[in-house]
Amino acid sequence: MQLTITFVVLAISIVLFISNRVRADLVAILALLAFVISGVLEPTEALAGFSNSVVIMIAGLFVVGAGIVRTGLAQSAGNLLLKWSGKSERKLFVLLLIITGSVGSFMSNTGVVALMLPIVISIAISINSSPSKYLIPLSYISSLSGLMTLIATPANLIVSQVLVDNGFEKLGFFEITPLGIIGITTGILYFLVARKYVLPNDKRKNNAGEGHKLSPQQLAADYELGGNLHRIRVVEGSSIIGKLLAELKLPAKYHLAILKIDRKSMEGMNILPIRYQEMAGPMSVIEGKDILYVQGPLENTLQFVRDFHLEVDEETNAEELVSKQLGIAEVLLTPHSNLINETVGSISFREKYNLNILGINRKGEYVLTEMAEVRLRFGDALLVQGAWEEIELLSRAVKDVVIIGQPKEHASMAAASGKAPIAGAIMLLMIGLMVLEVFPAVISVLLAATLMVMTGCLRNMDDAYGKMNWESIILIAAMLPMATALEKTGGMVILSEGIVNLLGGFGAMGVLAGIYFVTMVFGQFISNTATAVLFAPIAMTAAISLDANPYTFLIAIAVSSSMAFATPVASPTNALVMTAGGYKFFDFIKAGIPLQIIMFIIMMIAIPIFFPL
Repeated sequence: MQLTITFVVLAISIVLFISNRVRADLVAILALLAFVISGVLEPTEALAGFSNSVVIMIAGLFVVGAGIVRTGLAQSAGNLLLKWSGKSERKLFVLLLIITGSVGSFMSNTGVVALMLPIVISIAISINSSPSKYLIPLSYISSLSGLMTLIATPANLIVSQVLVDNGFEKLGFFEITPLGIIGITTGILYFLVARKYVLPNDKRKNNAGEGHKLSPQQLAADYELGGNLHRIRVVEGSSIIGKLLAELKLPAKYHLAILKIDRKSMEGMNILPIRYQEMAGPMSVIEGKDILYVQGPLENTLQFVRDFHLEVDEETNAEELVSKQLGIAEVLLTPHSNLINETVGSISFREKYNLNILGINRKGEYVLTEMAEVRLRFGDALLVQGAWEEIELLSRAVKDVVIIGQPKEHASMAAASGKAPIAGAIMLLMIGLMVLEVFPAVISVLLAATLMVMTGCLRNMDDAYGKMNWESIILIAAMLPMATALEKTGGMVILSEGIVNLLGGFGAMGVLAGIYFVTMVFGQFISNTATAVLFAPIAMTAAISLDANPYTFLIAIAVSSSMAFATPVASPTNALVMTAGGYKFFDFIKAGIPLQIIMFIIMMIAIPIFFPL
């Protein structure tokens, strides 16, 4: 009865996945609940996936990937790849896949995809292409890279251990490499020829590019702040030193506004010339060597400089208004805003929200000077400047204004600016620890994720949690118990042994092909590790009973368990790219099944050549 229930749940799950009418993570949770309610699994067995090291590692890799994006490392790596590939998109595509296959030779395919994902998305956006054209090939090649070395995937280690347990020599580190080279080469050639037919051609939704148009830098350019912004240096002996900004009455006398102050930090021992920036306010006290960012007409600014014996610093641009501490954002007045029909000077915006108004966008016309008497209207957009924390607080004042864009995202990117070398060092540390197996892979990833937060590559823990793709995490965690149910009910053994008995009359080659095929099919719904654990002993038994070479049969298990292409739940890498690429379940069937057929034919020729029967 339980065996029947297991296969019914599996079949219904496949139908729901293919229909794409129910979210994949919800389907996985429903399957998990069905196993518990029907008694196939105990609650602890059903929930074991949420404590699985692979799931935790994936969560950590999302944090590492976020740090790579936040610091601009992904953009830099993408720019370097674009430089190497010149103007050839085809060359870029091949280069990305070769790098993926090479890196995947020494670390898990999940880790490779998580690290390459932000780089690939960044490249796709920069060349105005869709990430969906790159991410399925990225996932498939990472899976094939598992055939390059003994440590590239757990399935290789499992079959090697089965050989040792049965009195044979373990696999050498590079013994399977020729098959890996054949697999990766075949995969790259397949996508070069067929990607326009098997991959989505439309531009799928991608969150990575959202809000880009309304970045602080773009806003500064749209409002043309550069010609209205000047940087003034306060020299020693200036009469302005020690005065409050309120005393200077700059708006009234000069029609100027000081937006921010850049000054030397007075904290600590001051061994290094550390500077910090603060938003200027009425109670700000001017100090010697301060750098003042002044908004207003140039002639008024020069008069202010002459009157107080200041110096005009080198040319500035509006992007300098954005820093780790301070930023700019655009807000819209709501229909019922209390600010409508009020003048800018009367609304006390600075006192109420601790933010400066830099400009007004009224139907495409920008007001940047003498704004105090401008009466606000519904539909006006205000460009505001101040501390990132204050901008985020303003987003909650939904009665009066609505912030456009993603200020929290931009604040995080500003906080991480200049830390790309740190993020790169953390990534290399993680890869080194994983390759040398100093710690279990999950610990190496969690260490790297923690360092990303502690070093400021990510703004805080909220930023780290916010970048996790919970749909992928839940999908993988909830699908892992599927393997437990198949193993517990004996479904795997019944089917696999039946095929061995059925194909025994075709000799060793027929049984080899049958075991390869069954392993590959079941690998579309459970992890390659689980399929290797379940099928490796069966393959060993079959080889001994047929008086064939056990290495040939065990290698076939290692290879076929890496052919997880036809479903998004076949591999964590597929689940990772599904959301990022905006793929549907059928996209994996369309791209994966032809590749699996090609690989089946090629590997049935190649495996006996390198590992004779």
